[in-house]
Amino acid sequence: MLRQAKGYRVDFWSMVALISFLTFGLFLVYPFLNLIISGFRDTETGALTLANFIRFFSRKYYYKSLINSFIVTICVTTLVVLIGVPLAYITSTIKIKFLRVADILIIISLLSPPFIGAYSWIMLFGRAGVITKFLSSVLHIQFPSIYGFNGIMMVFVLKLFPYIYMYTKGALKKMDASLGEAAESLGYHGLRKITTIMLPLILPTILAGGIIVFMRALADFGTPQLIGEGYMVLPVIIYNEFIGESGGSANFAAAISVIMMLIAGGVFLIQNYFASRRNYVMSSLNPINPQKITGIKNVLAHAYVYILVFIATLPQITVVYTSFLKTSGVIFVKGFTLDSYINVYNKMGKSIFNTFKFGLIAIAIIIIFGMLISYITVRRKSVISKILDLFIMFPYVIPGSVLGITLLLSFNSKPLMLSGTILILIVAYVIRRLPYTVRSSAAILRQINTNIEEASISLGYPPMQTFFKVTMPAMLPGIFSGAILSWITVINELSSTLILYTGSTATMSVAIYQEVMRASYGTAAALSTILTVTTIISLMCFFKLSGSEDISL
Repeated sequence: MLRQAKGYRVDFWSMVALISFLTFGLFLVYPFLNLIISGFRDTETGALTLANFIRFFSRKYYYKSLINSFIVTICVTTLVVLIGVPLAYITSTIKIKFLRVADILIIISLLSPPFIGAYSWIMLFGRAGVITKFLSSVLHIQFPSIYGFNGIMMVFVLKLFPYIYMYTKGALKKMDASLGEAAESLGYHGLRKITTIMLPLILPTILAGGIIVFMRALADFGTPQLIGEGYMVLPVIIYNEFIGESGGSANFAAAISVIMMLIAGGVFLIQNYFASRRNYVMSSLNPINPQKITGIKNVLAHAYVYILVFIATLPQITVVYTSFLKTSGVIFVKGFTLDSYINVYNKMGKSIFNTFKFGLIAIAIIIIFGMLISYITVRRKSVISKILDLFIMFPYVIPGSVLGITLLLSFNSKPLMLSGTILILIVAYVIRRLPYTVRSSAAILRQINTNIEEASISLGYPPMQTFFKVTMPAMLPGIFSGAILSWITVINELSSTLILYTGSTATMSVAIYQEVMRASYGTAAALSTILTVTTIISLMCFFKLSGSEDISL
């Protein structure tokens, strides 16, 4: 690839590919190899052993967390499909009033941190929750406990159904309406038409969305930690063993992390296998257009959409409302005030500053790497570009807590001592959130005709100059729209930050988590509102720059 003396040519893109390859090797491949080796090491002697894995599978407390994780993720994925697919079908085939507003609210609920939803439901349906008290004192109804399996599943379902909704709706937009018309002419109507014709065609897309839901539910730490109350799952066990008071065993935590990675990777490969066996090419020359209907079907369709959107956005509404309530210690009292925001400014201003500071640094790096790597993977195909593309996809399989542990284990000593610094957080954010910008940049690059670049080169501009003066300006909408999605997920990141932060590098997500654990719901609500408003503003910027009403995740 790199030629100099014997016909090998060194150019700008070769150097970019090499630097990118080495960067991923240092901050992704090396840490994960180190994690695997650490999982096989004895904590005291350092010798290679299977003792950590034997300990996990021989003690019920540990292997039960694996079973719990599977039960939660399978139930959540099933329910999300049952909710999201009908929602996508209704909004794609029936004219729904204020659908754009509903879609934006759904996306906002998706992009906000799941642990915010967990503590919002605690405030509403917890033991001292507003709705729980009302049902008990006024209607004498005892509401089922929000804690444990039921609470975890409810939060995940309401948080993650937008993935299936957006994936399925995107697939339905590409389906030719003539297929449905042909099915009806053959006597297939209603549910029979959907299950026989439409569902098989969009099944690979549903599987792709399902795997994202499975991964997110498997990897999330904040929700089961806040609302689980003893219902242990793998991310909580990993955190407790690595940092918690009852743990402190880095090697054992590494072994559990390896198990979690194998599960996530295995599920990802299984999904790819089945999706590849059922792959259809669809023509959208005559796309499905939503039709206006009347009567009870119209009422039920609107009710389904509006009720689901309201429930999904209820956590954000609760957060904003409670942020203005007066508090007495950790208890809300009558009246409204800005005291929670004043306390946040006085005591947690550093966390807010850190969030924006770290996020902006990470996004600057993500933009530079994202546009260069996307160009290599699209225009300069080679063995290295294929490996880089694989590296870009890998973070989709990595839980945040596992990434945090790998970085901490690998860079906790000289010569590259990063633990306790902002650099290790920046590395985690870049590795974890780079794929959004790379995918968005690559998508728009594929739409740019190569003839433009060839014409520039034929006029005497070298390839590097052509990229910066011709190609990059045309890519900017895709670069910035992807960067905004990366930005939103960076400022909401909790799992890896909770492993890597120190007292001086805490972010808003960490501060919210700590305030919820202390039951200081007023300040937690104020911080959450700031984070939610930032997310909404960023989302509006995305829509403006991309000129799209949809988000590709």
